[in-house]
Amino acid sequence: MNDLKKGDSVTFISMTSDKVSMGELGTASDNHNYRPICSIAQDHLFTILLLLPVQSILSLSMTCKRFRALACSDTLWESVCRRDWGSRCVDALKSSNHFPWMRLYKQLSQMDSFACYDLSRPDCDLDFPAARASHSLNFVSDCLVLFGGGCEGGRHLDDTWAAYIGNDFQRIPKWHKVNSGIPSGRFGHTCVELGDFLVLFGGIDDHGNRQNDTWVGQVTYVENVGITCSWKLLMLDAGAIAPPPRGAHAASSIDNKRMVIHGGIGLQGIRLGDAWVLELSENLSSGTWHEIVTHPSPPARSGHTLTCIGRSRIILFGGRGLGYEVLDDVWLLDTWELGYPTWVQILYIPPEAEGVALRRVGHSATVVLGGWLLIHGGEDTYRHRKDDFWVFDIRAISLQQPDSLTKMWKRLRANGYQPRCRSFHRACADHSGRYVYVFGGMVDEFLQPPESSGLRFDGDLFLVDLVLHL
Repeated sequence: MNDLKKGDSVTFISMTSDKVSMGELGTASDNHNYRPICSIAQDHLFTILLLLPVQSILSLSMTCKRFRALACSDTLWESVCRRDWGSRCVDALKSSNHFPWMRLYKQLSQMDSFACYDLSRPDCDLDFPAARASHSLNFVSDCLVLFGGGCEGGRHLDDTWAAYIGNDFQRIPKWHKVNSGIPSGRFGHTCVELGDFLVLFGGIDDHGNRQNDTWVGQVTYVENVGITCSWKLLMLDAGAIAPPPRGAHAASSIDNKRMVIHGGIGLQGIRLGDAWVLELSENLSSGTWHEIVTHPSPPARSGHTLTCIGRSRIILFGGRGLGYEVLDDVWLLDTWELGYPTWVQILYIPPEAEGVALRRVGHSATVVLGGWLLIHGGEDTYRHRKDDFWVFDIRAISLQQPDSLTKMWKRLRANGYQPRCRSFHRACADHSGRYVYVFGGMVDEFLQPPESSGLRFDGDLFLVDLVLHL
């Protein structure tokens, strides 16, 4: 395989760009139309196929028996899945089940629905986190970890809850409250995963004060011992400054070792449009914030999402702008390609369907199996909450062709449990991206007797399972 030259793939593609019949792929002795493609070693062909789009691989499988056997092999399609979805996702899938990779890839490419399960009905002797919104929910060390948020009566919580999931994704989790007392109570903060650690920034406290502190949490699970979760305040390097205080901002991890934040509501209720990246020391004991200053960049907003879609790329979607308008724009932050961070707006053609509105604030955006970004819920300009599920095709970003611009968005249907309309909930996926957990948020129903604010905080936990039939 190391003998393969860069030009081989070009030669191969040019040789197969014409219509190739079974006879043309015969041997030199029995056919004057012999093509040198037949003499390419099997491992070289395998490598070349991985350079091609999926549709080209499928087309080649129809040209001859040799290509059909190779292009339909489970080994090739596992490699295609690794190429398009990432090794972490494929390794996580293999650890729990054996999948026919070609069928799995096809199903997820054509996905229009998923299974949904209610996990919020614990036994009477089990503890369960209180209803809340604008909290954080993460999947780390095979555990769900929930922190803080706002609840009824205008109170803000400082509790940390954890539940070990392992490979038993569909069972009702056994939550355990971690009585750390820190960080202080807040809502509208952000919390991202960095390996087996969590990094939390900002938020708003009981008195409406915006925060700009950074905390590092470590979660461990030991069989027969249980879950431990501890928080410590991150010390900034000498001379470093923290981003201005804020809440309702968005954040994401990149490279599994840095944190990026954007926007939010700052002091005096002003919506922000700045972006910062946190560089952490090897042992996560200290760090330095750097502001990302580049043009163009997304307008100021709050209640939006940042989601990492690769080692160094982040997608920003939606939120509420300076004029209180709700947004539906998509931006890509690339921190690697040019050697410095750059923002690019991703233009798309909205889906053509009556009553469809992608504009939203307080939604969730989670990278899931199949190269999709799963968007759920949120609310529109008039605070009408949503219960819809959409997927945004991450792979179409690199194409930016007229036909791909119309196919970036697709609406999915939930089979089984039907979640209520909600906003400012939180969602996270397991390492494979097959399972997505959604907890809490604000829902439309009024309390009896109703709160003066007319809001209801939800305590439901439900599970999205993207693999239906294999």
